[in-house]
Amino acid sequence: MEKLSLNFHMKLQEMCDCYMDTDFLAEIKHPIDVQSTNLEEEAIRYFALLILYTLTEKAQQLTVKKQKGTLKVTVDAVHEKNVLPPPPKEIADKLFEIIRAIIHIDTDNGEMALALGLRSGQVDLQVKVKRKEDEESMQLLFPEF
Repeated sequence: MEKLSLNFHMKLQEMCDCYMDTDFLAEIKHPIDVQSTNLEEEAIRYFALLILYTLTEKAQQLTVKKQKGTLKVTVDAVHEKNVLPPPPKEIADKLFEIIRAIIHIDTDNGEMALALGLRSGQVDLQVKVKRKEDEESMQLLFPEF
């Protein structure tokens, strides 16, 4: 019997399922020791938690922006903007690599739809990525609920 090899998209969906019943914000705030961890797994975990948090807040947009060595993570809802704790630089770098692999964008700028299966439903996100010199950003647009 052939062993199934999971891709990043499937791993993201599994991680979302794994953390579905937790306190997303508490998990996001949990410190990550990059020296003793699997960067790929931690990046996917952090990304899954961001998506779940954004969904529960019924927000329209999640933005991760890396600019001149600083990282900012924001969730935009109708009447408020929440700034979340950013991951360590190594996790952020891996996160940008993973999202580009999931949506198959190799160029500096691109946009693609991402269907994310969550338990018995599906969420369709619009993902935009941008990269130039010392800046990189990722923006996820969520459907209205």
